[in-house]
Amino acid sequence: MKLLITGVCGFVGSRLALAFSERVEGWKLFGVDNLLRPGSEGNRASLARHGVTVFHGDLRMRSDLDMLPRCDWVIDAAANPSVLAGVDGRSSTRQLSEHNLLGTLNLLEYCRTHKAGLILLSTNRVYSIGELAKLPMLEESDRFQLDDSASLPTGVSRDGITEAFSTQQPISLYGATKLASEIMAIEYGSASEFPVWVNRCGVLAGAGQFGTAEQGIFSYWLHAHAERRPLRYIGFGGRGNQVRDAFHPDDLAELILVQLQGDPPSNPIFHAGGGAKNAMSLAQLTQWCDERFGAHAPDPSLQPRPFDIPWLVMDCARTTQALQWKPNRSLPDILNEIATHVEANPGWLARCGVA
Repeated sequence: MKLLITGVCGFVGSRLALAFSERVEGWKLFGVDNLLRPGSEGNRASLARHGVTVFHGDLRMRSDLDMLPRCDWVIDAAANPSVLAGVDGRSSTRQLSEHNLLGTLNLLEYCRTHKAGLILLSTNRVYSIGELAKLPMLEESDRFQLDDSASLPTGVSRDGITEAFSTQQPISLYGATKLASEIMAIEYGSASEFPVWVNRCGVLAGAGQFGTAEQGIFSYWLHAHAERRPLRYIGFGGRGNQVRDAFHPDDLAELILVQLQGDPPSNPIFHAGGGAKNAMSLAQLTQWCDERFGAHAPDPSLQPRPFDIPWLVMDCARTTQALQWKPNRSLPDILNEIATHVEANPGWLARCGVA
């Protein structure tokens, strides 16, 4: 088996490559990365020590893919992962589209040429901002909770959002590039007869993540709290009650190993997330950090931010039923792993390019 991982020097790509190198024998692991993010060069060195061959290349450049070896499967972990991309002043709309859609199209041409299977890592931010914002919420002392006594739309329950939830626009420019990538991947696979799996991922979290406030929020929050950086509860009354679930890349690796051994169904879209058991609000996360690192209070900000929603939890029941997969790493376990990394790596955020 020859496996190619794009974005291999990022947090998710590198953790997947290392997980596969530890779990399977006889595979040849290749990766490609543009090494754009600070910290990625360090992951490149670690990957090389584990036998992963890393190519420096940009998926936006079709010629860069021509240098890559022919592989049996591709895992696409390369993307600009921020929901604010294209509107935050840090990246342009064209850059976002080129990274997240044009790069995928070039990769699909690679898969078509080599008849390589594709596992596309997508996102739960393909779901409708409007429909998510309208979900009935109960505000408890330190978190939002879905009011399942009210009338609910298709694809949501107290267990979370399912794959049947609305993808009606607007979903953010970022979400649109990922939804378009899903559609094109499935169409390419059907037309050119290569297998495609699509994993809509929730919040991935673990030690060594290049976290920011817009992405990798769990890792970012722990590092910023320990460093006594300014933290803010943005919108929703400034109380930090908005809720997300998290899961570990090692659990994602286990799901992908299952998918690599089987044929995708006619609907290849599956959820991968922590679920209700691994869900936590920012206020609860702050309480956890206070106990570990000492008290540090975030500032409230009543000004809403684009695309923010009060509650987003992944229901992975379909994935569990079809693929016998569920996350094994608990959220406290993940937070403890990150906290140990925080204590061993002071100044991590600065080294990762966070101002």
